[in-house]
Amino acid sequence: MTEKQKMLAGELYLASDLELTALRKRASHLTRLYNATTEEELEKRSQLLQELFGKLGSNAQITPPFYCDYGSNIDAGDNFYMNYGCVILDCNTVHIGDNVLCAPYVQIYTAYHPIDPAERLTGRELAAPIKIGNNVWIGGGVIINPGVTIGDNTTIGAGSVVVKSIPANVVAVGNPCRVIRQVNEG
Repeated sequence: MTEKQKMLAGELYLASDLELTALRKRASHLTRLYNATTEEELEKRSQLLQELFGKLGSNAQITPPFYCDYGSNIDAGDNFYMNYGCVILDCNTVHIGDNVLCAPYVQIYTAYHPIDPAERLTGRELAAPIKIGNNVWIGGGVIINPGVTIGDNTTIGAGSVVVKSIPANVVAVGNPCRVIRQVNEG
């Protein structure tokens, strides 16, 4: 298996691999161009996001600055919105549904490191996929950790740290993020 295949399979991989380094450089280049655009350059922004993301639905809006590792591992649906300063570490797949709203400084992390210090010192890393359903609102400063799924029609309160999957049709808040109430299905 290549290091990229290992990364996407959730196995230990070396991020310093030449292929992965080249892919990160590509994403860095595209995000630098994107972050340098002005509010008058909507068509250019759209083109850059289409080139950067693996899949991007219609009517996507991301307010710069925006950062990601690869971009190509991000699939976002229609009417996706991200406010200022958001980060997606897409070392594994990030699936974002339709009508997802992200407030400023949302951080989505598929990447993590081994807990065992000896294993960590080998330079190998891990990554687990993240899935965000349809009609989800993610409040400001939320951190979504590797391997998490957030169900449809869910709201994640500002400042939450999501370490475990959150079901559909709920409001969840806190550190660690937990369900505080059910909501009507959308």
